Amino acid sequence: MADPGKLILVPTPIGNLQDITWRAVQVLKDADIILAEDTRVSSKLMKHLEIDKRLTSHHKFNEHKTVGHIVSQIEMGNVVALISDAGTPAISDPGFLLVRACVEKGIEVECLPGPTALIPALAVSGLPTDKFVFEGFLPQKKGRQTRLIFLAEETRTMVFYESPFRLVKTLGQFAEFFGEERNACVCRELSKMFEEIKRGSVKELEAYYAAHPPKGEIVIVVEGKS
Repeated sequence: MADPGKLILVPTPIGNLQDITWRAVQVLKDADIILAEDTRVSSKLMKHLEIDKRLTSHHKFNEHKTVGHIVSQIEMGNVVALISDAGTPAISDPGFLLVRACVEKGIEVECLPGPTALIPALAVSGLPTDKFVFEGFLPQKKGRQTRLIFLAEETRTMVFYESPFRLVKTLGQFAEFFGEERNACVCRELSKMFEEIKRGSVKELEAYYAAHPPKGEIVIVVEGKS
């Protein structure tokens, strides 16, 4: 009888390629199928790891259509590894739909420990880490103000992902809805050559980034309401 297939979520480096684990490398080498958010991005990592294996595209624009086929491949006994462009799959990246479909079918799902941007940002922020809430990306338009009004009463530390193009606007809205003196920390390009960590009030951070337009991946950690 053939071995049962399974789905393995494999975290990949958010910047420094040395952050990949030995176990993750072995899983990628052994997997029958590797699903990648952007095959062009992941191909560079595969080349660095000296893994010569074809990547299959699995991203937010096609995941609804491909989940059924992938599940059937696993049911046939294939081990499928899922990676995103950076970090842990399913955390503000594709993966949830596939995991849910596998769980519903009784398929084994495994997730390796590894890189993610939110935990290093929280740990280095200097803000309370005993209780926190991860908000990911705020709605860009519809529902954004409603969410900010709700979060104004949140007492736990809050962690957000944000685009560099919206950072100043978002910090300004934090000042408006949470109060200008609310403490925060902006972590930019974590683990990369130009890593930057700035702490201060949301108003101070808004002013800093208005004068110094940011680039790269950004995590914002915000103090909860006293």
